[in-house]
Amino acid sequence: MKIIKLSKAAIGQAAEILKNSGVVVGPSDTVYGIFCDAINKKAVEKIFKIKKRPKSKPLAVFVKDIGQAKKLAFINDKQEEFLRKNTPGKITLILKKKPSCGLSDAVGGEGTIGIRIIKNKLINKLLIKIKKPLAQTSANISGQPATTKIGEVLKQFKNQKIKPDLIIDAGDLPQSRPSKIIDLSTQKMIILKR
Repeated sequence: MKIIKLSKAAIGQAAEILKNSGVVVGPSDTVYGIFCDAINKKAVEKIFKIKKRPKSKPLAVFVKDIGQAKKLAFINDKQEEFLRKNTPGKITLILKKKPSCGLSDAVGGEGTIGIRIIKNKLINKLLIKIKKPLAQTSANISGQPATTKIGEVLKQFKNQKIKPDLIIDAGDLPQSRPSKIIDLSTQKMIILKR
């Protein structure tokens, strides 16, 4: 497990790790997150092992824009309007997943997918560099609280048998909660988590 400070060089190293089935921990617009190439089943599997996360809890994805979101999910005019008005932002939107999107059920789940478009330089630069969506979740062991504190992130992963390949240390992030989850996959909008 390599730990480096957030920098231009860190972004390059993270991109190489992601292209080679690796898992990276770094800051998001809310809490510290753990992410990998969403198309790479081996990397996705590694996130579940690192976090000790049950397979019944699929991962969401970071995408760079609505265009990339449309490759993964069915998005009608009304949903697109909602995306344009509310993203980038601190929300995860549940949409119907396209069967042809190349993602396993571990990313998104059966028939649906959680999508986030965020305002974060690190994530957006990585999305541009690897040209793929990033499977993501909060950087903590399953059942433990998500955190904005780098010390807590390091402590949680230090004694794990399977560790992230890289941790990008951006210091303590501003106090925040994980993203709000809004289900747009049915006719009626449902807020699942505030």
